[in-house]
Amino acid sequence: MSTFTPRLPFSRRAALAAGIRVVELEGPRFRRLHTGVYVEATAPDSPTLRALAALVPFPEGTVVSHATAGRLYGVPLPPLAGEHVTVSQREARRMRGDIACHLRRSTGVRQVHGVRTVSPEQLFVDLSTQLSLVDLVIVGDHLVRRKQSTLARLRTAALAARGPGARLARTAAALVRERVDSPMETKLRLLLVFAGLPEPVVNMTWSSDGGLTFRRFDLCWPGVRLIFEYDGRHHVEVVDQWEADLSRREEIDDAEWRIVVVTSDGVHKHPDQTVAKAHRLLRKYGQPGTPRRTSDGWRAHFPGRN
Repeated sequence: MSTFTPRLPFSRRAALAAGIRVVELEGPRFRRLHTGVYVEATAPDSPTLRALAALVPFPEGTVVSHATAGRLYGVPLPPLAGEHVTVSQREARRMRGDIACHLRRSTGVRQVHGVRTVSPEQLFVDLSTQLSLVDLVIVGDHLVRRKQSTLARLRTAALAARGPGARLARTAAALVRERVDSPMETKLRLLLVFAGLPEPVVNMTWSSDGGLTFRRFDLCWPGVRLIFEYDGRHHVEVVDQWEADLSRREEIDDAEWRIVVVTSDGVHKHPDQTVAKAHRLLRKYGQPGTPRRTSDGWRAHFPGRN
């Protein structure tokens, strides 16, 4: 028989069995996380706490999935309301308004922070029903960069997927790349690729001193010595980082490369200007495969500010 631990999520039935009165349960000592699920009021909120709370109403063998699992893995997600679990037996499925319960025969179970969770590959497929194409590629880039999965495993899982989201999962898996350092790098790359421009190399290393020191650049077309880099506000706010970036850019300029810095506005507010600049420079420098005109495919994903 498990020990009752009020700092971990528990059911109303478990509380009553432990001698906690209903009036006490509904008082200030505890807080309600879901219908019939409580925890001590002083227990700090976290993805782990919320995941454990989602499992309480369901039988043993249930796993957390979708956005709930994504928050446990720490993948970059937009705000997504609600919690999700998955069961493998139809009789274990229960309808609850505050927790979505999914049915799948095989889940590829992992333990993440002590919580039964779907595998990273299944998470990627699950999120195809909750995320846009761009946000799903961001998740895939994150999983691969942090060695939680690989390109091959993500693509195999996407090919095997069936049902809602399967086509999106396959499209996104084909766009996932290695060595991507941030969601904004993913967005900038996809903006240019969706515009029909030749795909840049991600985080290419470059040395200005015969291999003694290596630098990395977000997106690069090495054949025409052109670099596009995302520059977030944190670079400005951290003086040492800002000075290091300036020094690095001076070195690359001295080597007769062209470096273009793109900010958040260039992706979210004025993507048309970023696409036009990249297109103009790639045409000017003679990058093979650069079209005479860009595609409008990016507009559905990066509408910008009208």
